[in-house]
Amino acid sequence: MSGQDGPGLEHGAHWRGDMLVADSLPFEADTGPTAWQNALLAAALFAVDPVGLGGITIHAHAGPVRDQWQAYLDSLWPADTPRRLAPPNIADDRLIGGLDIAATLRAGHPVADRGLLAEADGGFVLLAMAERVPLSTAARITAAMDRGAVVLQRDGLAITMPTRFGVVALDESIGEDESPPSGLTDRLAFAVDLHGVSWGEASQDAGAPDADKIAAARARLAGVSVADEIIRRLSAVSLELGIPSARAPFFAVRAACAAAALDGRDEVKEADAVLASRLVLAHRAQQIPAPPQNEESQEPPPEPPEPPEGQGETEQKEAEAPSPEDILLAAAKAAIPDGLLDSLRAPNIRAGGAAGHAGALANAKERGRPIGVRAQAPRAGARLNVIETLRAAAPWQRLRQSTSSAPERRVIIRPEDFRVTRFKQRSETMTIFVVDASGSTALTRLAEAKGAVELLLADCYVRRDQVALIGFRGRAAELLLPPTRSLTRAKRSLAGLPGGGGTPLASGLSEGLKLAGSAKRKGQTPILVLLTDGRANVALDGSGGRQRAQDDAQSLARMIRAEGLLGIVIDTSPRAQKPAQQLADALGARYVPLPFANAASVSQAVRAVSA
Repeated sequence: MSGQDGPGLEHGAHWRGDMLVADSLPFEADTGPTAWQNALLAAALFAVDPVGLGGITIHAHAGPVRDQWQAYLDSLWPADTPRRLAPPNIADDRLIGGLDIAATLRAGHPVADRGLLAEADGGFVLLAMAERVPLSTAARITAAMDRGAVVLQRDGLAITMPTRFGVVALDESIGEDESPPSGLTDRLAFAVDLHGVSWGEASQDAGAPDADKIAAARARLAGVSVADEIIRRLSAVSLELGIPSARAPFFAVRAACAAAALDGRDEVKEADAVLASRLVLAHRAQQIPAPPQNEESQEPPPEPPEPPEGQGETEQKEAEAPSPEDILLAAAKAAIPDGLLDSLRAPNIRAGGAAGHAGALANAKERGRPIGVRAQAPRAGARLNVIETLRAAAPWQRLRQSTSSAPERRVIIRPEDFRVTRFKQRSETMTIFVVDASGSTALTRLAEAKGAVELLLADCYVRRDQVALIGFRGRAAELLLPPTRSLTRAKRSLAGLPGGGGTPLASGLSEGLKLAGSAKRKGQTPILVLLTDGRANVALDGSGGRQRAQDDAQSLARMIRAEGLLGIVIDTSPRAQKPAQQLADALGARYVPLPFANAASVSQAVRAVSA
């Protein structure tokens, strides 16, 4: 479409510039939807049907714009609506409930304490810093959303507490390696990005629906009907966009029903489906819809008979009018950011990761993220959890008081009551470059590896990373840079590295395996990065022979795969080589052809794999 306003459509929508807008909903007919107006519409639709739509993910940092949006959302709900703020590190007993220690000690029998999810019944949960929510917490929230109840089975309790609530997830993530758990966001119909919204835009009266309209829409929602044809179209558009979740078309239908109720109607129209397609389906798109077939390559249709005067123009207009599916698809495509479309067109090195390093989570005794408690006597290296210890002892106090030789003691703690806190923390990451330094291109490859090492080390202080470099040429491999996180040491060691000679690939893999094994024994997470074309000609024992050298390399690669090591093979040959792909397959590693690799692209590929 051009940048001018297009003609109106009989489906209740019209073109404005490159945007398809609905005629009968707030904002749409006058100015076209902006990010801020989309955010207000999502808040209004969520307030109409909080349980059916699940909730909203808000991508924004703390600030006046987000505060303004939250104030608008709060204004749409009755004053007595439960609103519960859940921090990312919320404990299980606060989230799903548990034993009320004080009441249990007073009563002498287990007394349950309602958790936050049960308290939010009829309202919504505001999930702060959703990108830091542990998977276990997200699983408990989504289980309660799916069941419509919290099932509490702990501390000697077995209770089911009905609850129906929505979730507003505040996503403050910075890099692409941070994001709320996908299992949670999949259950939230909307995702709104406020990063590009200015305070001047957010502070204006945008004419969004108020609390009275929301209340009327809630009362009308149960009577709204939707035609099967609209459900089919929304499902078809979801498939066109490659959305894998079956919840997406379901949410789109619910959003269309909420939009119709908000507009005072009892039947869903095309304009409601347009809005639902834009707000629910666009941000879930996984692929670009296939372009229409090139008509020039097809056989031209036979010449039609000459129509009566005046009939031809009418039929031409009908033929040029977009189909209902095209309208919904155009609405979704118009809401997809250009950058996202570009990234979908480009080869994807690794979905969901582009920057940053993260070592594997490992158990720790005293430091890291608390992940629960276990029954264990407190000893060296363990941290006693006093609250959980009291929780374990509380139900037995009346019985123990009656049998104790010292009944004057207010609380009797026995060894089996002790609970210690379990921790997990991310281990250090060691990136091991194994570089083919043979042949005429050796100096170029080494220069790329050296540049990538320096880039990765530049910010290793905040990621607890180490980097090592192994070069293989001539008859064997050599450790050129021992594991280090010192940029100065790396630069000094990497200066003037030699190159040329045969390709002892198996020896390089063997040295890499040894170094990775040493890193694992230290509790680190090793990552192997191979820069090679995969064409070995020196066997593991230093003898010549291409076939034996390839066999040895394949055997070492399978051993590395059996160790479960992360890896990446960067093919630096001018054209993608089959031996390098076979090596990556044997390693179970990602294959990245970078014929014109430079330090930045190598570093980016490594970060994508290790994120």
